[in-house]
Amino acid sequence: MTLLRYLHLDVFAATLGGGNHLGVVIGADDWSDAAMQRFARWTALVETTFLLPPTDPKASYRVRIFTPHKEIPFAGHPSIGSAHAALECGLAEPRDGLLWQECGAGVLPIRVEGSGASRDLLLKSPGERVLETGHAAHPLLSAALAGIEPGVLPPALVDGGRRWWLAEVADEASLRGWQPDHAAIAALAQASDSMGLCAFTRARDPDYQLVVRAFPAGVGIVEDPASGAANGLIAAYLVHAEPQGTLARGYCVSQGREIGHDARLIVRIDGSAIWVGGRSHTVVSGPLDWLPRE
Repeated sequence: MTLLRYLHLDVFAATLGGGNHLGVVIGADDWSDAAMQRFARWTALVETTFLLPPTDPKASYRVRIFTPHKEIPFAGHPSIGSAHAALECGLAEPRDGLLWQECGAGVLPIRVEGSGASRDLLLKSPGERVLETGHAAHPLLSAALAGIEPGVLPPALVDGGRRWWLAEVADEASLRGWQPDHAAIAALAQASDSMGLCAFTRARDPDYQLVVRAFPAGVGIVEDPASGAANGLIAAYLVHAEPQGTLARGYCVSQGREIGHDARLIVRIDGSAIWVGGRSHTVVSGPLDWLPRE
């Protein structure tokens, strides 16, 4: 029997316990789809991933990503955490500073910067499209944005592996203190086939230049403490709207403090390439005693 290993990670944490949880299973090469889904449902984490041998010769490893309810092709923090696990467990080595992750969105590069506890991993976003902009872009948008003062840029619907509504807020205090109407956000997400709403604001802090709050009601989550894919879409929208702006080359993000977390994400922008990532910490690592059943 193949030895199974399980890692529980803290992804994008600025301080201990401040990031997003991720479960990673290694050695489940012969598990069925149903067995993976059953284990992901048991962990009850936002996402659980399974590291597998690649099928593409270019890839360093393959990852499958499951929520408690379904498999998804791509997500940010599961990708960064899985890359961390692959390095920690000796399943992959960088080539010219890159890992290549095979997933449902294709074979994506992950940049490796530094080593050990100071190692940053940054995923290249799979490509983004601005679909709609403006406060009148959807009849349910105004209700989802009730109670906040808008910022410089108009709201936008952006797609890139996952689809989000993005909205800039006037200032940091307003965004951090906002009590959103979660039912209104859920209605918008369902009607527009999107993840939900991601609100952001510019900040004047030495440690971060953007504050982000993400409400993925489209997948049944009230608020996400750290959102890799959503932050990639925000970066794409900023570059699209303000190609010469102060944030168009990159910045740092603070997310999750409103729900008791403290995440730090790094965004680097090289021309048309957007890289989003940060650090991961292994909290639990050991053998997994789990016999898969259908």
